[in-house]
Amino acid sequence: MTTLPRPTTELSADEARRIALRAQGLLGAPDRRAGVRGVLRHLGAVQLDTISVLARSHELIPYARLGAVGRRTVEEAYWKQGDRPARTFEYWSHAACILPVEEWPHFAFRRRAYRARPHWNHELPDGVYDQVVKQLRVEGPLTATELGGAKRTSEWWDWSGTKVAVERALMYGEVVCVERRGWKRVYDLAERAVPASLLAEEPTDEECLRRLVGLAGRALGVGTRADIADYHRLKGEQVDAVIADSGLVPVTVAGWSKPAWADPEALASPPRGRHRTTLLSPFDSLVWERARTERIFGFTHRLEAYVPKPKRVYGYFAMPVLAGGRLVGRVDPAREGRTLVAKQVTLDGRAAVPQVAQALVEAAGWVDCTDVRVERVDAPELREPLTAELARLLA
Repeated sequence: MTTLPRPTTELSADEARRIALRAQGLLGAPDRRAGVRGVLRHLGAVQLDTISVLARSHELIPYARLGAVGRRTVEEAYWKQGDRPARTFEYWSHAACILPVEEWPHFAFRRRAYRARPHWNHELPDGVYDQVVKQLRVEGPLTATELGGAKRTSEWWDWSGTKVAVERALMYGEVVCVERRGWKRVYDLAERAVPASLLAEEPTDEECLRRLVGLAGRALGVGTRADIADYHRLKGEQVDAVIADSGLVPVTVAGWSKPAWADPEALASPPRGRHRTTLLSPFDSLVWERARTERIFGFTHRLEAYVPKPKRVYGYFAMPVLAGGRLVGRVDPAREGRTLVAKQVTLDGRAAVPQVAQALVEAAGWVDCTDVRVERVDAPELREPLTAELARLLA
């Protein structure tokens, strides 16, 4: 068993919180010159999801950090344009994520694991895999529908043989998704889409894990073993095997019951600068891990989109509100024409009213809404102050 060095740095809970915020790009001046691709490189992964309320989650992530970046700008930063080499690819990281293309080699361990996987949920009909690869080679990038159909029936889970084959090829790394068209994956051969220099790299599992653990630690700033493992959905023992050589350093954090590791660059200078005030996607990497969110912010966060409506507490797509480096409330939003509707608002006391109002008005402007309407406030006595502050900001 590897003997790990003793922590030499002790952090207060507040220091750890500020380090985490800066590492996630939510404290300090945003790097507007690097733009959306800079956000992606900084975070290492941006989660995708089908839900679209104000916008899709992969749009909300750069918005939270850069402000009202154009939505077309976001799409152009993520997806492959024309014949030029891909700058990103989509793969299984924390979940289905957009990843910087330079990290392609470091997911080789996962591609190898998928190739060695003995059991799959969907049967792969004989010959279909080779047929799909051949069709992509001849015809170029295609959606599953263009390949022959994504589903056998209308059920969401009932994939066609073609869809099973192309998704298997995606997991194996023979096929890559470098674009979404009408929210459908567009598949191409990795040999055509990924730069040859990256395709030629084949790091060992240990090298892959060391890289991903280091990236996770830098994106988190400071985190426990579980935090670091969760970032790219690694196993705890995988983290244990490489963390001593990952470039991260052991620290202790007041109030944290588990050992922690930090990015040494994050420890070198105290986090300073302006805090972002913004609505956060429930799929934002700042709040990915529920236990971490509770530990750092004292805030219980749970996506309720898949919870039966009668059992929801905060709403279908409740978005945490970040202000002053803290999570100060939640908003469950919707849109009606050019009105942003706050279907349900939860506030952490009266002090949160101007902050939540600011976040709502800024989000409304970003999605081209000219008005904000509040339907329900969990603390009824705060409804009037909130609507009055919204009216003031919108005037």
